[in-house]
Amino acid sequence: MMSQTDAPEKTPLVKEIPPKAKDLSDWYQAVCYKAELVSLAPVRGCVVLRPYGMGLWERLQGALDSRFKATGHENAYFPLLIPESLLMREAEHVEGFAPEVAWVTHGGNEKLAERLAIRPTSEVIIGTMYAEWVQSYRDLPILINQWANVMRWEKRTRPFLRTAEFLWQEGHTAHATETEAAAEVAQMLEVYREVAEDICAVPVIKGEKSSTERFAGATHTFSIEALMPDGKALQAATSHELGQNFAKAYDIKFAAEDQSIRHAWTTSWGMSWRMLGALIMVHGDDRGLRIPPKMAPIEAVIVPIVRGESEDVTRAARDLFATLRAAGIRAKLDERDLRPGNKFSDWEMRGVPLRIELGAKDLEAGTATLVRRDKEKGAEGGKIAVPLADVAARIPGLLDDIQTELYAQARAFLDGHTLSDTDRAEFLAHCKNRSGMVEIAWCGRPACEAAVKAETSATTRNTRPLGDAAGPCVACGEPATVRAYFAQSY
Repeated sequence: MMSQTDAPEKTPLVKEIPPKAKDLSDWYQAVCYKAELVSLAPVRGCVVLRPYGMGLWERLQGALDSRFKATGHENAYFPLLIPESLLMREAEHVEGFAPEVAWVTHGGNEKLAERLAIRPTSEVIIGTMYAEWVQSYRDLPILINQWANVMRWEKRTRPFLRTAEFLWQEGHTAHATETEAAAEVAQMLEVYREVAEDICAVPVIKGEKSSTERFAGATHTFSIEALMPDGKALQAATSHELGQNFAKAYDIKFAAEDQSIRHAWTTSWGMSWRMLGALIMVHGDDRGLRIPPKMAPIEAVIVPIVRGESEDVTRAARDLFATLRAAGIRAKLDERDLRPGNKFSDWEMRGVPLRIELGAKDLEAGTATLVRRDKEKGAEGGKIAVPLADVAARIPGLLDDIQTELYAQARAFLDGHTLSDTDRAEFLAHCKNRSGMVEIAWCGRPACEAAVKAETSATTRNTRPLGDAAGPCVACGEPATVRAYFAQSY
């Protein structure tokens, strides 16, 4: 991690991955570097996304992008730089992001007449363009997504979880009615839940953010929240109702069917590569990564066990590799000049879901040995012999089993660490000790949330309706209005 005044660091050389339970932060950073997901860049707070890390991002990007397009959204791209005068037109938004904005003040040797902000998010520039594009109700809705990088001048950084520059997608839509905008926000929040749980195998809690945690300039913010092994929550995605705030600030108006002039209702929603950080922490173990198959750049790696002149083994491994690729399996053949044991450890560390071992004895038996990464070494079902002719057919079922098992393990952890407290002292102790997601009946007052944060470092992660359980706020005793999840967070 780096402070505001630290000079850029070189990527540390990681010889061994430390135990995960001892220090999650040390384990996490060691895995990110050892598995060659990222390297530290010579720019404060930034990382280089290496090919294996890019492979993970591409899998996440593909899962999201296909769902965006299935719900009628189109991709576009907007400028990185935002004139200061435009940014200042939405006061609440500016105030919320002011400490994190990086500014361009010179072009070449020339001082700019107006500072340009490097986008911390794109509501401003997109709202300005929507004002130009929207004239009539017939121009609505506008359903656009942007794949982009953004910059937020973070003081303390960590790969994927919090970096000065990061990759994400940001959806921005404009609608004729508040009802349509609210439906859009709910739809996209569910898309995020589906990708988090069904693709990344990371269980999440959906809900609405408190007024304190709400996105600057929004009327409502909703999120999905995941729980990490150290008891800290991680906000995995957000979806915002912006009301007419940005439409009024940037003059997004349209002629309605009755010819009256109205302001549009807008939304924004986003998920970043922070979701990769959640996946790494939730599923990894002391041997390194465990990547859910649907997210794996490599689903199966073939390791030929060659001793001396083993042309038959080499030929069989290459044939199997071709067969798997033809069957649509994301496979890799490891023919590096390394001992098999070193290859095994390397691919275990990188979290490849299946390893296929093929040696002379396997060939004699007409089989290959399939090893599941999700199982502990020596665990029942972790290593199975499969007839060579059946390997391609067996792999999809095994991958489905691994995906299901990883989700089940993560779900059991979240369920086991989601607490419902009715006693104030117990609630504060659970928050302070990072016992998990701590749910209470809550008043919803910013002053109450601030008091809990001051005493425990925990904040609301999100809220849900109170239902019929009327009563006092567990934190302060005032009348409860919602149920809220509290936790310390990343």
